[in-house]
Amino acid sequence: MRPPTRGSVNPNSLGIRCCGPRRTQQLIAVATNILVCVHRWDSDWHEPAVSLIKELAEGLDQWSVPWPSIHEFFAIVAHPNIYAPPSTVRQATAQIDAWLDSASLVLLGESRDHWTTLKGLLAQGKVRGPLFHDTRIAALCISHGIIEFLTADRDFSRFPTLSTGNPLLT
Repeated sequence: MRPPTRGSVNPNSLGIRCCGPRRTQQLIAVATNILVCVHRWDSDWHEPAVSLIKELAEGLDQWSVPWPSIHEFFAIVAHPNIYAPPSTVRQATAQIDAWLDSASLVLLGESRDHWTTLKGLLAQGKVRGPLFHDTRIAALCISHGIIEFLTADRDFSRFPTLSTGNPLLT
């Protein structure tokens, strides 16, 4: 099996925007599972995921990734019980660096209204246990005015105020 590489997505390094409040430009956000498919050559959806992220990263429009998705990406691809062989620390961090080099990337972090949004989603989605992580990501996207969250994870459908789409099935 060929070891994973950081992929072909390494646009320019003009800087990134991070974590501010709602933006006036409409943004889409990308989920962890799409990022994993980009990085892992052994994914059945590697090619469509690479095409999507390459288009976003090299495009003129801003796109976004929630910070927790970056953290989760690393935890998944470097986990020896998930992938054999797992990505090395160097491979995983190089991939993250490549995405962060996209001048059009906006990283989503907690804003002042995060807790209010998160608390509402916890009640609305009847969240328990491990679904808390997805709820946190949904709250970030909603707080930042994300118009569509690109994910292969159907669990996000429990949050009707967050529009989702699976770009790997098109």
